[in-house]
Order: sequence, then C-alpha cells, then structure tokens
Amino acid sequence: MIAICATDLSAASEATIESETCLECLGRIGVEEIHLVTVIPSNVHAGMPGIDFAARRERALDRYRSVIEDAGFDVEAHVVRGTPHRRINGIAEAVGASLTVIGSRGKSPLENRVIGSTARNLARTTIVPLLVNRIERGADEPAVVREHLFRRMLFATDFSENAERAFEAFSYLRHATQEATLVHVETPKDPALPEGADPEARLVKLATKLKDWEIETRTAVRQGDPADEILAAEVEYEPTTILVGSRGHSRLRRLLLGSVSEDIVARADGNVMLVPPDRTA
Repeated sequence: MIAICATDLSAASEATIESETCLECLGRIGVEEIHLVTVIPSNVHAGMPGIDFAARRERALDRYRSVIEDAGFDVEAHVVRGTPHRRINGIAEAVGASLTVIGSRGKSPLENRVIGSTARNLARTTIVPLLVNRIERGADEPAVVREHLFRRMLFATDFSENAERAFEAFSYLRHATQEATLVHVETPKDPALPEGADPEARLVKLATKLKDWEIETRTAVRQGDPADEILAAEVEYEPTTILVGSRGHSRLRRLLLGSVSEDIVARADGNVMLVPPDRTA
C-alpha cells in the first residue's frame, strides 16, 4: 500500500509524522511507501523578499523523511504549489495511493464552517480513504494520543453502498484492530432501510465477519440525529478511530444539507477515517 502524508509543517503535522505509534499502525495495515506532500498556497508568492518557502519546506521534509525511513518505509517528498486539497488529491491519484493521512487540531465546528481547513476540504473531496489524525486540543506543543490508531474502531453505517465500501476497509484494518463497535442511527428524516427491515440483524451479520477475524465486536442501534449520535457513541465507547463512509453528495446538495461525515471530521474528539465513494462505479 502507498500512503500520502500531507503536511503544512505545522505542529499538528509534525506531531503526526513523528509519532512512532502512527507509523507503526500504518505498517501493520500494509503501508510500505509514504509520500510526503506539502503545498505552498497559491497566494504565497515565490518572489516575496527574504523568504524562500520552497527551500524551507524542503529542509523540513528532509527531517521528516529521515524519521519515516528509520521506521522502515520507502519515502518520496513533494513540494508543490496550488490549492492544498486539490494538489494532495492530484498526487494521491498520480501515485496510486490507498490512503491519505493528515494531522488536525480539530477546531470547533463554527471555526471549521466559517474558516475552512485542508482537513475539512479533503473530507469533501478526497478520492482515497482519508485518515484525520487528531492531536491534542489547546496545547502549545501538541502531540498525537499515544495509542494505536486502529485498535478500537467505531464503524457507523446507514447500510448504503458507500457504508458497505467503508466496511471493506476492515480487510486491511483487521491486522491492527482488536475491538469494533458497529453503530446504526435510525432517523425519520432519512430512512436508510426498507420498511420492516431489522437494523440490529444487519449489524449482527456484519459483526459475524469481524468475529471471524477474531475482532471483539459489539453492535448498537441508536435514534436521533446521525452526527450527534455517532459522536455520542464516540464518548460512550472511546474508540481510537471512527470509520465512516461519505455519501459523496453534489456540491449544491452538500451546501444545502450539510454532510454527516464532514460534521464528524470537524467535531470528533479522536481520529476519523473517511472512505469516499468508488469513482469508477
């Protein structure tokens, strides 16, 4: 597997890249090659006096490269210019990446909606599974939580085709997963199942697959707003990562209705792994 590690050279990015736990987990799920990507925003001009942004970033990436190579990965570095999420997606497609990893401080939902961030933009547009590696909030020298990323998974499903695609990620996550909680949220606003269907039975069927892989699994059916209930389940079950599929709505529909997956990326306390729809389908 090939992974993209997107960095803006911030404390959040550095905490992710230099986390031995994060790198060990990527190795466990089959990642062998990591591409470090940093994007110089289009509005930063190369000719600004006294500043050589490309050279500064190259030096930082050399240090990051050494850390990742010492952990046993093949590494390539890319310093590019443009809109961060677009360039990150472009490189992911060009190198055939299976995963994009980005560190995030996890700003408040209001800040994310008003200001936006590369993590949130990637949540809207990513073409490969996206792992948002959450760091400590409010810390001057932030660090990632020193716990294996995929040890306890919370998988949220509406039983859609996109949720099924997200569940398929367990085919490689299982090598690093010990426990999983499978959650479905019933809501009258967006019924996910035909009348008479039993969501608990469908969760049990999924749980059986994970138990065959010796993953300790529980199921839960909740009622209410999907994003709120998934985040409440995060508080209750304390997973190391939430796994969720993205519906991939059109831009207009997303602006009008919002997105459960984007809300979770913005508001979750811990890590979130977002699996986008299959673009070839």
